[in-house]
Amino acid sequence: MKYTLRQLEVFLAVAHYDNITRAAESLSMSQSAASGALRDLEEQFDIRLFDRVGKRLKINELGRLLRPKAQALLERAQGLELEMSQHQAVGQLKIGATLTIGNYLAVSLMARYMKANPEAKLDLQVANTSAIAARVANFDLDVGLIEGEIQHPDLEVLPWRSDELIVFCSPENPLANKTQLDDSDLQAAPWILREPGSGTRQTFDWALHGLLSNLNIVLELEQTGAIKRAVSEGLGIGCLSHIALQESFENEDLAPLKVAGRNFNRQLYLIINRHKYRSEGIQRWLELCHNTS
Repeated sequence: MKYTLRQLEVFLAVAHYDNITRAAESLSMSQSAASGALRDLEEQFDIRLFDRVGKRLKINELGRLLRPKAQALLERAQGLELEMSQHQAVGQLKIGATLTIGNYLAVSLMARYMKANPEAKLDLQVANTSAIAARVANFDLDVGLIEGEIQHPDLEVLPWRSDELIVFCSPENPLANKTQLDDSDLQAAPWILREPGSGTRQTFDWALHGLLSNLNIVLELEQTGAIKRAVSEGLGIGCLSHIALQESFENEDLAPLKVAGRNFNRQLYLIINRHKYRSEGIQRWLELCHNTS
């Protein structure tokens, strides 16, 4: 065999960081050793995987073609090494979740997973849909749990569970006394919404198509908690997942509003890089999610 797993590790690290020094640091190698490993890999096959731009290394077309295959091969080797050295089939999983899922669903899923797999280690990263999708596509995360629809050639998108957005206000808001809101109510109200790029905002924009340009959006916030507090203080009305609002409705801290003629239903999804090797841990996580949908 003309290449080593270490050479593949260096290739993938440089592809991730676009920098040989940072790649070497991530692998606990010297810069010269990392440079030598990459150089040997390219010379053995008489190829170039990166374009040299000053001190930066930018992955080229051939490198992009080989990267997912090298990633899958290396992950298989790492999985085999883990099973042989530790006698276990489940290792560390890096899970990404959008804000609503991360704050209200992911922790209970993680608890169930770790109870069933006591040897497992889980790392949770929370961000909006576009950020989680980018990290899964870049192999920084093993699985993503997202609220918005996404299209990416390297991502497999798996329907997970249904959800619904709810328009809401402070109980003191006069709109709380209306049976339902019509389009004129929606255009007259000040809105406090999630930021563009989030799955919640994507569903909201679809639901209110034809009205968006006439809406009075006074705040765009990244945190659901901040939106609920702002609405509770009477700064406007909001629209979030029922998952994030259920407790506030039960405590009567916030009031749900019915909207005529608008569909706020949506689908939550699991995403995984289609080139990624599905280890035993990933398979168990996917099964757990589908069994608790």
